[in-house]
Amino acid sequence: MSNDRTMEHHLRPSATHASRWPLIALICFGLLLGFAFQGTRGLWSPDEGRYTVAALQMLDTGNYLAPAYSPDEVNFSKPPTTYWVIAGSIKLFGRNSWAVRAPYALAFVLTLLILYAMGRRVVPEKPWLPGLIYGCAAAPFMAANIVSTDAFLTLCEALAMLGFVRAAFGAGDAGRKRDVLLMWAGWGLAFLTKGPPGLMPLLAVIPFIVRRDGWSGLRRYFPWSGIVLFLVIGLSWYAVVIVRYAGLLHYFLHQEVYNRIFTAAHKRNAGWFGWIKIYLPVLGIGLLPWWPAVGRLIRRWVSAQSWGAKSRPGVELFLVLWFLVPFVIFCLVQSRLPLYMLPLFVPLSLLIALELRERVDLRQTRQQLLLAVWIVVLLGVKAGAAYGWHSKDDNRQMAGELRAATPTEQYKAMIFVENTAAGYTIEEATPWGLRMYLGKPVYGIAWLAPEGADALCHALHNEGRALVVIDPDLGAGAIKPALDRCPGRVSELGTWRGNVLKLVEL
Repeated sequence: MSNDRTMEHHLRPSATHASRWPLIALICFGLLLGFAFQGTRGLWSPDEGRYTVAALQMLDTGNYLAPAYSPDEVNFSKPPTTYWVIAGSIKLFGRNSWAVRAPYALAFVLTLLILYAMGRRVVPEKPWLPGLIYGCAAAPFMAANIVSTDAFLTLCEALAMLGFVRAAFGAGDAGRKRDVLLMWAGWGLAFLTKGPPGLMPLLAVIPFIVRRDGWSGLRRYFPWSGIVLFLVIGLSWYAVVIVRYAGLLHYFLHQEVYNRIFTAAHKRNAGWFGWIKIYLPVLGIGLLPWWPAVGRLIRRWVSAQSWGAKSRPGVELFLVLWFLVPFVIFCLVQSRLPLYMLPLFVPLSLLIALELRERVDLRQTRQQLLLAVWIVVLLGVKAGAAYGWHSKDDNRQMAGELRAATPTEQYKAMIFVENTAAGYTIEEATPWGLRMYLGKPVYGIAWLAPEGADALCHALHNEGRALVVIDPDLGAGAIKPALDRCPGRVSELGTWRGNVLKLVEL
């Protein structure tokens, strides 16, 4: 008996240690794919520069409440989480592209860990498999290198759904209240990251609970403590800024909710077939290299033979609802961009893991080689985008060209005057990321708007000396009447990419 106990004592630590290796390997896998070449590509217009300049404006002014492009232009199109995270990273690691992108690599790794935690309930025999599938899929991997709100939204939604999965598919009531609170904390963070779209998976959770447990089953997942937690995390910022900034509630409801859902005002692939052009390629290419497994899944979904598997009661149906309900809504909404699909790769990864749980065995040399080759391919694509693809929208390249055109010490800010009356065009056309590389505020002026001339004069008075970049469609003399109203010394500096350059000193 003594010998048996001694052997058991020696075996337990080694067994525990061995069980940790898949998790350790998954973390190393995520760190490699997430951080390799992460800071080598410059910021690309429009979105990457737009998110970065808001973070820089927060750091330079100390105003972390109101996101802004410049001292004159606030930007409430997105809640502040993305800007806060980028600003925090820049504060820690300096004003460089790596600092801007590092949080996205970290969000990628954390999403893998959340998938591992969900995998312990969905595919307990191989909990690492959903994370491996998500990490190897082309779309999540590429998104980890793109400055946007969607990587953080995916992380927050995954956190919320982890709470639900643990509460709904646990072995008993132990820890259920804690898991439900985790779910509502995740919803709060998702709402603070992207507003109403962050609650999209909740529209799949409700019908699943009703189908499985009846309407009375909703009570366990909608406790007052959870709802209060959501309100505190998700709505506190909205309440403060709506009180402080007049007209902001109307802006949120009309511009950011109504227009995005029902109109083409944002010019983002609206129309009945816009979703086909945007979402089908993202799902098709983004699910590489898992096409065979997806094909088998689709055949089983159509036949509906697997949803009631006794070993996984309701799990597969829930995952299908988690994908299909938001996907259908995204197709109906008139504002469509490729990265809107990113959060749906979480339930897809879990579904593919269920399909492949008996096929994937990384102890096999062939599968190890295939995985290694695919990792090399992914890293090669990332390196190619960093070193081999020189986009005309690269703000770092633009900054180099402007340095060559005129010494940066001659001006304190850059003012881009665009031939438009639309604020949306200013958001898209202005290379906001120049602020990162030239260290100077960037202004965007909609010249054809009624307040265009006044906005230019106000920006000039703010800065004193500014490099004014004039849209070639306006012509060199277009802003002369405005400059006559706010007189100063004007120097002609030639052109840059067809834009007329003027140095204005008040």
